[in-house]
Amino acid sequence: MTADAPVGGRRLVLVRHGRTAWNAERRFQGHADIELDEVGHAEAAAVAAHLASFTPSLLWSSDLARARQTAAYVEKETGLAARLDARLREFDVGERTGLAFDEAALRFPAQHSELLAGRLGPVPGAETPDDVLARMMPAYDELLAALAPGDTAVVVTHGGCLRLAAASLLGWPPAVGDSLRGLGNGAIAVLEESPTGLRLRAWNVPPDFAGLGRAR
Repeated sequence: MTADAPVGGRRLVLVRHGRTAWNAERRFQGHADIELDEVGHAEAAAVAAHLASFTPSLLWSSDLARARQTAAYVEKETGLAARLDARLREFDVGERTGLAFDEAALRFPAQHSELLAGRLGPVPGAETPDDVLARMMPAYDELLAALAPGDTAVVVTHGGCLRLAAASLLGWPPAVGDSLRGLGNGAIAVLEESPTGLRLRAWNVPPDFAGLGRAR
């Protein structure tokens, strides 16, 4: 964890949605509109209760069901209305959609080693990292422009695109971003503004965290 953010620095709290049945089965979801399972609802409720300690002023979310449902718990705890934005969706994983991890490894063996290294190798119909950044980063630019100095925004999104966007927001080269471990379901990352740009304060904090939002 870094030192506290300077007064007036904006803050982004990036949240991965709660668990779905496909997460539990290790299936690629992409743009498939899968809802939270029972565990996912509990994770969403837990993280939302603690997100209130950040006193956010804005709440944005992917429009996919698993993110929308997670954001609904944040709405309840904070009184904010979520802005749903399709640009915050997960990678479209193309022909991997619905496949279990082992099934995808057999069907796309050439891309499997890239996947193990943290990169989604191209398969038919899938978005590339450049595709995802091209749609996501304008959304983050708009969000930061709408965020007043010293205020906090919560963004509910997805594991793969969250890691990619975080690295881009921090100005890291792709290889550094690839080294980050993916966030668990219901976990958060915190980016805070400094005089030299955004910096990483916390990564992969589980949904039952406490107290992180109070320190600045």
